Amino acid sequence: MANVDFMPFLAMVIVQLGFAGMNITSKLAMDSGMNPFVLVTYRQIFATLATIPFALILERKTRPKITIPILFQIFLCSLTGAFMNQVFYFVGLNNASPTIACALTNILPAVTFLFALIFRQESLGIKSKAGQAKVIGTLVCVGGAMLLSFYHGRKIGIGNSAIHWKYAEKMTDKHPTEKSNFLGPFFIFASTAAWALWFIIQAKLSIKFPAPYTTTTLMCLMATIECAVVGVAIEHHVAAWSLRSGIRLISAVYAGFVCSALAFCIMTWCVERKGPLYTSVFSPLMLILTAILSWALLRETLFVGTLVGSTLIIAGLYSVLWGKDKEAKQANITEGMEAAVKNREKEDLELQFQAHGNGGNGRHDPN
Repeated sequence: MANVDFMPFLAMVIVQLGFAGMNITSKLAMDSGMNPFVLVTYRQIFATLATIPFALILERKTRPKITIPILFQIFLCSLTGAFMNQVFYFVGLNNASPTIACALTNILPAVTFLFALIFRQESLGIKSKAGQAKVIGTLVCVGGAMLLSFYHGRKIGIGNSAIHWKYAEKMTDKHPTEKSNFLGPFFIFASTAAWALWFIIQAKLSIKFPAPYTTTTLMCLMATIECAVVGVAIEHHVAAWSLRSGIRLISAVYAGFVCSALAFCIMTWCVERKGPLYTSVFSPLMLILTAILSWALLRETLFVGTLVGSTLIIAGLYSVLWGKDKEAKQANITEGMEAAVKNREKEDLELQFQAHGNGGNGRHDPN
Protein backbone atom coordinates (compact mmCIF):
# COMPACT_ATOMS: atom_id res chain seq x y z
CA MET A 1 0.00 0.00 0.00
CA ALA A 2 2.89 2.33 0.82
CA ASN A 3 4.37 1.80 -2.63
CA VAL A 4 1.03 2.59 -4.30
CA ASP A 5 0.71 5.89 -2.40
CA PHE A 6 4.33 6.77 -3.09
CA MET A 7 4.01 6.54 -6.88
CA PRO A 8 1.89 9.72 -7.41
CA PHE A 9 4.33 11.64 -5.19
CA LEU A 10 7.32 10.42 -7.18
CA ALA A 11 5.51 11.09 -10.47
CA MET A 12 4.76 14.72 -9.57
CA VAL A 13 8.34 15.30 -8.40
CA ILE A 14 9.55 14.00 -11.78
CA VAL A 15 7.09 16.33 -13.59
CA GLN A 16 8.29 19.39 -11.69
CA LEU A 17 11.90 18.40 -12.28
CA GLY A 18 11.09 18.10 -15.97
CA PHE A 19 9.59 21.60 -16.05
CA ALA A 20 12.61 23.00 -14.20
CA GLY A 21 14.90 21.41 -16.79
CA MET A 22 12.82 22.96 -19.57
CA ASN A 23 13.43 26.42 -18.12
CA ILE A 24 17.19 25.85 -18.13
CA THR A 25 17.42 24.35 -21.63
CA SER A 26 15.00 26.90 -23.13
CA LYS A 27 16.91 29.77 -21.53
CA LEU A 28 20.18 28.52 -22.98
CA ALA A 29 18.62 27.98 -26.42
CA MET A 30 17.27 31.54 -26.52
CA ASP A 31 20.54 32.93 -25.20
CA SER A 32 22.21 31.19 -28.15
CA GLY A 33 20.01 33.29 -30.46
CA MET A 34 16.96 31.07 -30.94
CA ASN A 35 13.80 33.09 -31.51
CA PRO A 36 11.06 32.34 -28.90
CA PHE A 37 8.48 31.96 -31.70
CA VAL A 38 10.70 29.37 -33.40
CA LEU A 39 11.16 27.48 -30.14
CA VAL A 40 7.40 27.44 -29.40
CA THR A 41 6.60 26.30 -32.97
CA TYR A 42 8.96 23.33 -32.71
CA ARG A 43 7.59 22.54 -29.25
CA GLN A 44 4.06 22.31 -30.67
CA ILE A 45 5.25 20.13 -33.56
CA PHE A 46 6.95 17.63 -31.28
CA ALA A 47 4.05 17.73 -28.80
CA THR A 48 1.60 16.95 -31.61
CA LEU A 49 3.69 13.99 -32.78
CA ALA A 50 3.97 12.71 -29.22
CA THR A 51 0.25 12.90 -28.35
CA ILE A 52 -1.17 11.49 -31.62
CA PRO A 53 -0.62 7.81 -30.58
CA PHE A 54 -2.43 8.37 -27.25
CA ALA A 55 -5.41 9.96 -29.00
CA LEU A 56 -5.63 7.26 -31.69
CA ILE A 57 -5.16 4.26 -29.41
CA LEU A 58 -6.61 5.17 -26.00
CA GLU A 59 -9.64 7.10 -27.26
CA ARG A 60 -10.42 5.15 -30.41
CA LYS A 61 -13.70 3.75 -29.04
CA THR A 62 -14.63 6.41 -26.48
CA ARG A 63 -14.08 9.60 -28.52
CA PRO A 64 -17.32 11.64 -28.96
CA LYS A 65 -18.26 13.16 -32.30
CA ILE A 66 -16.18 16.20 -33.22
CA THR A 67 -18.52 19.04 -34.18
CA ILE A 68 -17.90 22.60 -35.41
CA PRO A 69 -18.64 24.15 -31.96
CA ILE A 70 -16.22 21.67 -30.35
CA LEU A 71 -13.52 22.54 -32.89
CA PHE A 72 -14.06 26.25 -32.19
CA GLN A 73 -13.61 25.71 -28.46
CA ILE A 74 -10.46 23.67 -29.09
CA PHE A 75 -9.24 26.53 -31.28
CA LEU A 76 -9.79 28.95 -28.37
CA CYS A 77 -7.88 26.54 -26.12
CA SER A 78 -5.00 26.44 -28.60
CA LEU A 79 -5.00 30.23 -28.84
CA THR A 80 -4.89 30.79 -25.08
CA GLY A 81 -3.30 27.69 -23.58
CA ALA A 82 -0.72 26.85 -26.24
CA PHE A 83 -0.02 29.88 -28.43
CA MET A 84 -0.39 32.92 -26.14
CA ASN A 85 0.60 31.15 -22.95
CA GLN A 86 3.79 29.59 -24.29
CA VAL A 87 4.86 32.44 -26.57
CA PHE A 88 4.44 35.01 -23.80
CA TYR A 89 6.21 32.72 -21.33
CA PHE A 90 9.25 32.15 -23.53
CA VAL A 91 9.48 35.84 -24.44
CA GLY A 92 9.30 36.62 -20.72
CA LEU A 93 11.87 33.95 -19.90
CA ASN A 94 14.16 35.46 -22.54
CA ASN A 95 14.01 38.77 -20.67
CA ALA A 96 14.15 37.47 -17.09
CA SER A 97 15.81 34.79 -15.01
CA PRO A 98 14.35 31.27 -14.86
CA THR A 99 13.74 31.67 -11.11
CA ILE A 100 11.63 34.81 -11.55
CA ALA A 101 9.70 33.22 -14.43
CA CYS A 102 8.88 30.13 -12.33
CA ALA A 103 7.93 32.22 -9.31
CA LEU A 104 5.48 34.36 -11.26
CA THR A 105 3.73 31.33 -12.78
CA ASN A 106 2.66 30.35 -9.24
CA ILE A 107 0.11 33.18 -9.26
CA LEU A 108 -1.91 31.07 -11.71
CA PRO A 109 -4.51 29.87 -9.14
CA ALA A 110 -5.13 33.46 -8.02
CA VAL A 111 -5.51 34.74 -11.60
CA THR A 112 -7.75 31.78 -12.47
CA PHE A 113 -9.91 32.58 -9.44
CA LEU A 114 -10.29 36.20 -10.62
CA PHE A 115 -11.32 35.11 -14.12
CA ALA A 116 -13.68 32.51 -12.68
CA LEU A 117 -15.36 35.29 -10.69
CA ILE A 118 -15.72 37.39 -13.83
CA PHE A 119 -17.22 34.50 -15.82
CA ARG A 120 -19.36 33.44 -12.82
CA GLN A 121 -17.78 30.03 -12.48
CA GLU A 122 -16.79 30.85 -8.90
CA SER A 123 -18.56 32.60 -6.03
CA LEU A 124 -16.76 35.06 -3.78
CA GLY A 125 -18.25 33.74 -0.53
CA ILE A 126 -16.49 36.43 1.50
CA LYS A 127 -18.48 35.50 4.64
CA SER A 128 -17.04 31.98 4.74
CA LYS A 129 -13.52 31.04 5.81
CA ALA A 130 -12.91 29.38 2.45
CA GLY A 131 -13.92 32.55 0.55
CA GLN A 132 -11.76 34.71 2.81
CA ALA A 133 -8.79 32.38 2.27
CA LYS A 134 -9.17 32.64 -1.51
CA VAL A 135 -9.42 36.45 -1.45
CA ILE A 136 -6.50 36.87 0.97
CA GLY A 137 -4.42 34.33 -0.95
CA THR A 138 -5.08 36.16 -4.22
CA LEU A 139 -4.00 39.49 -2.71
CA VAL A 140 -0.87 37.93 -1.18
CA CYS A 141 0.01 36.30 -4.53
CA VAL A 142 -0.36 39.57 -6.39
CA GLY A 143 1.63 41.42 -3.73
CA GLY A 144 4.44 38.86 -3.89
CA ALA A 145 4.47 39.05 -7.68
CA MET A 146 4.73 42.85 -7.59
CA LEU A 147 7.57 42.68 -5.05
CA LEU A 148 9.35 40.06 -7.14
CA SER A 149 9.03 42.19 -10.29
CA PHE A 150 9.99 45.62 -8.99
CA TYR A 151 12.34 45.01 -6.05
CA HIS A 152 15.65 43.18 -5.93
CA GLY A 153 17.29 44.20 -2.66
CA ARG A 154 20.56 42.80 -1.47
CA LYS A 155 22.23 39.74 -2.92
CA ILE A 156 21.98 36.52 -0.92
CA GLY A 157 25.48 35.28 -0.24
CA ILE A 158 25.29 31.53 -0.79
CA GLY A 159 28.64 31.18 -2.53
CA ASN A 160 29.40 29.95 -6.03
CA SER A 161 28.53 26.63 -7.57
CA ALA A 162 31.28 24.05 -7.94
CA ILE A 163 29.79 22.91 -11.26
CA HIS A 164 31.53 24.40 -14.30
CA TRP A 165 29.59 23.87 -17.53
CA LYS A 166 31.63 25.79 -20.08
CA TYR A 167 28.79 26.23 -22.57
CA ALA A 168 26.44 27.58 -19.89
CA GLU A 169 29.14 29.88 -18.53
CA LYS A 170 29.75 31.22 -22.05
CA MET A 171 26.04 31.94 -22.53
CA THR A 172 25.62 33.60 -19.12
CA ASP A 173 28.61 35.83 -19.81
CA LYS A 174 26.89 37.05 -22.99
CA HIS A 175 23.38 37.16 -21.49
CA PRO A 176 23.46 37.68 -17.70
CA THR A 177 20.35 36.48 -15.86
CA GLU A 178 20.11 39.57 -13.64
CA LYS A 179 18.15 41.88 -15.94
CA SER A 180 16.71 45.13 -14.66
CA ASN A 181 13.97 45.68 -17.27
CA PHE A 182 10.34 44.83 -16.51
CA LEU A 183 9.62 43.33 -19.93
CA GLY A 184 10.18 39.79 -18.66
CA PRO A 185 7.75 39.93 -15.68
CA PHE A 186 5.16 41.70 -17.88
CA PHE A 187 5.12 38.87 -20.42
CA ILE A 188 5.08 36.24 -17.66
CA PHE A 189 1.98 38.00 -16.27
CA ALA A 190 0.42 37.89 -19.74
CA SER A 191 1.32 34.20 -20.07
CA THR A 192 -0.32 33.41 -16.74
CA ALA A 193 -3.47 35.34 -17.70
CA ALA A 194 -3.69 33.38 -20.97
CA TRP A 195 -3.22 30.12 -19.09
CA ALA A 196 -6.00 31.08 -16.66
CA LEU A 197 -8.32 31.78 -19.58
CA TRP A 198 -7.46 28.35 -20.95
CA PHE A 199 -8.64 26.77 -17.68
CA ILE A 200 -11.97 28.61 -17.96
CA ILE A 201 -12.53 27.44 -21.55
CA GLN A 202 -11.18 23.93 -20.92
CA ALA A 203 -13.53 23.44 -17.96
CA LYS A 204 -16.53 23.86 -20.27
CA LEU A 205 -14.96 21.89 -23.13
CA SER A 206 -14.14 18.85 -20.98
CA ILE A 207 -17.84 18.48 -20.11
CA LYS A 208 -18.99 18.60 -23.73
CA PHE A 209 -16.03 16.66 -25.15
CA PRO A 210 -14.51 14.25 -22.57
CA ALA A 211 -11.54 13.15 -24.68
CA PRO A 212 -8.42 14.81 -23.20
CA TYR A 213 -5.84 13.20 -25.49
CA THR A 214 -7.75 14.09 -28.67
CA THR A 215 -8.28 17.61 -27.35
CA THR A 216 -4.57 18.00 -26.61
CA THR A 217 -3.52 16.65 -30.00
CA LEU A 218 -5.87 18.97 -31.91
CA MET A 219 -4.89 21.89 -29.67
CA CYS A 220 -1.17 21.33 -30.32
CA LEU A 221 -1.81 20.89 -34.06
CA MET A 222 -3.74 24.18 -34.26
CA ALA A 223 -1.10 25.92 -32.14
CA THR A 224 1.59 24.62 -34.51
CA ILE A 225 -0.10 26.39 -37.41
CA GLU A 226 -0.66 29.57 -35.38
CA CYS A 227 2.93 29.69 -34.13
CA ALA A 228 4.35 28.88 -37.56
CA VAL A 229 2.38 31.66 -39.29
CA VAL A 230 3.39 34.28 -36.73
CA GLY A 231 6.93 32.91 -36.44
CA VAL A 232 7.57 33.05 -40.21
CA ALA A 233 6.15 36.58 -40.32
CA ILE A 234 8.56 37.67 -37.58
CA GLU A 235 11.59 35.54 -38.42
CA HIS A 236 12.20 35.35 -42.21
CA HIS A 237 15.70 33.86 -42.19
CA VAL A 238 15.82 30.13 -42.89
CA ALA A 239 18.97 29.76 -40.76
CA ALA A 240 17.02 30.87 -37.67
CA TRP A 241 14.82 27.77 -38.03
CA SER A 242 17.76 25.37 -38.14
CA LEU A 243 18.07 22.79 -35.36
CA ARG A 244 21.68 21.90 -36.10
CA SER A 245 22.75 23.50 -32.85
CA GLY A 246 22.69 20.87 -30.11
CA ILE A 247 21.07 23.03 -27.43
CA ARG A 248 18.31 24.18 -29.81
CA LEU A 249 17.42 20.62 -30.82
CA ILE A 250 17.53 19.41 -27.23
CA SER A 251 15.39 22.31 -26.03
CA ALA A 252 12.72 21.85 -28.72
CA VAL A 253 12.47 18.05 -28.37
CA TYR A 254 12.62 18.24 -24.57
CA ALA A 255 9.88 20.87 -24.35
CA GLY A 256 7.60 19.01 -26.78
CA PHE A 257 7.98 15.41 -25.63
CA VAL A 258 8.75 15.82 -21.92
CA CYS A 259 6.93 19.01 -20.90
CA SER A 260 3.90 18.76 -23.17
CA ALA A 261 3.20 15.09 -23.92
CA LEU A 262 4.76 13.15 -21.04
CA ALA A 263 3.93 15.73 -18.36
CA PHE A 264 0.30 15.90 -19.50
CA CYS A 265 -0.09 12.11 -19.32
CA ILE A 266 1.50 11.91 -15.86
CA MET A 267 -0.57 14.79 -14.47
CA THR A 268 -3.76 13.28 -15.92
CA TRP A 269 -2.94 10.01 -14.16
CA CYS A 270 -2.21 11.82 -10.88
CA VAL A 271 -5.47 13.79 -11.08
CA GLU A 272 -7.38 10.52 -11.51
CA ARG A 273 -5.52 8.89 -8.58
CA LYS A 274 -5.23 11.76 -6.10
CA GLY A 275 -7.37 14.61 -7.41
CA PRO A 276 -6.57 18.08 -8.83
CA LEU A 277 -5.62 19.66 -5.50
CA TYR A 278 -2.90 17.06 -4.85
CA THR A 279 -1.47 17.75 -8.31
CA SER A 280 -1.57 21.53 -7.80
CA VAL A 281 0.36 21.65 -4.53
CA PHE A 282 3.54 20.47 -6.23
CA SER A 283 3.88 23.59 -8.43
CA PRO A 284 6.14 25.50 -5.95
CA LEU A 285 8.59 22.59 -6.15
CA MET A 286 9.42 23.69 -9.71
CA LEU A 287 10.47 27.09 -8.33
CA ILE A 288 12.84 25.50 -5.80
CA LEU A 289 14.34 23.10 -8.36
CA THR A 290 14.71 25.86 -10.96
CA ALA A 291 16.41 28.16 -8.44
CA ILE A 292 18.88 25.40 -7.54
CA LEU A 293 19.60 24.52 -11.19
CA SER A 294 19.90 28.21 -12.17
CA TRP A 295 22.37 28.82 -9.36
CA ALA A 296 24.33 25.65 -10.11
CA LEU A 297 24.38 25.78 -13.92
CA LEU A 298 23.68 29.39 -14.94
CA ARG A 299 25.41 31.10 -12.00
CA GLU A 300 22.25 33.03 -11.21
CA THR A 301 22.45 35.36 -8.21
CA LEU A 302 19.53 35.28 -5.78
CA PHE A 303 18.24 38.50 -4.21
CA VAL A 304 16.29 39.24 -1.04
CA GLY A 305 13.36 40.54 -3.14
CA THR A 306 13.27 37.29 -5.10
CA LEU A 307 13.22 35.20 -1.90
CA VAL A 308 10.58 37.28 -0.09
CA GLY A 309 8.39 37.64 -3.19
CA SER A 310 8.56 33.91 -3.92
CA THR A 311 7.67 33.10 -0.32
CA LEU A 312 4.62 35.38 -0.47
CA ILE A 313 3.49 33.84 -3.77
CA ILE A 314 3.76 30.30 -2.38
CA ALA A 315 1.92 31.30 0.82
CA GLY A 316 -0.85 32.92 -1.24
CA LEU A 317 -1.00 29.88 -3.52
CA TYR A 318 -1.61 27.50 -0.64
CA SER A 319 -4.18 29.87 0.85
CA VAL A 320 -6.17 29.80 -2.41
CA LEU A 321 -5.81 26.01 -2.69
CA TRP A 322 -6.91 25.57 0.94
CA GLY A 323 -10.01 27.67 0.28
CA LYS A 324 -10.80 25.65 -2.85
CA ASP A 325 -10.36 22.37 -0.96
CA LYS A 326 -12.57 23.60 1.87
CA GLU A 327 -15.31 24.59 -0.59
CA ALA A 328 -15.03 21.26 -2.44
CA LYS A 329 -15.44 19.29 0.82
CA GLN A 330 -18.41 21.45 1.84
CA ALA A 331 -19.98 20.94 -1.59
CA ASN A 332 -19.58 17.16 -1.26
CA ILE A 333 -21.22 17.24 2.17
CA THR A 334 -24.10 19.33 0.82
CA GLU A 335 -24.56 17.01 -2.16
CA GLY A 336 -24.55 14.01 0.15
CA MET A 337 -27.18 15.54 2.40
CA GLU A 338 -29.36 16.47 -0.57
CA ALA A 339 -29.03 12.94 -1.97
CA ALA A 340 -29.97 11.50 1.43
CA VAL A 341 -33.04 13.76 1.63
CA LYS A 342 -34.11 12.75 -1.87
CA ASN A 343 -33.68 9.06 -1.06
CA ARG A 344 -35.70 9.49 2.15
CA GLU A 345 -38.46 11.29 0.26
CA LYS A 346 -38.46 8.53 -2.36
CA GLU A 347 -38.72 5.85 0.32
CA ASP A 348 -41.56 7.74 2.01
CA LEU A 349 -43.45 7.97 -1.27
CA GLU A 350 -42.98 4.26 -1.90
CA LEU A 351 -44.24 3.44 1.61
CA GLN A 352 -47.25 5.69 1.14
CA PHE A 353 -47.98 4.06 -2.23
CA GLN A 354 -47.76 0.61 -0.69
CA ALA A 355 -49.97 1.68 2.21
CA HIS A 356 -52.63 3.04 -0.17
CA GLY A 357 -52.40 -0.10 -2.26
CA ASN A 358 -52.85 -2.36 0.75
CA GLY A 359 -55.74 -0.21 2.01
CA GLY A 360 -57.48 -0.36 -1.35
CA ASN A 361 -57.12 -4.13 -1.48
CA GLY A 362 -58.62 -4.32 1.98
CA ARG A 363 -61.65 -2.31 0.98
CA HIS A 364 -62.36 -4.39 -2.13
CA ASP A 365 -61.74 -7.75 -0.51
CA PRO A 366 -65.04 -9.69 -0.83
CA ASN A 367 -64.24 -11.68 2.32
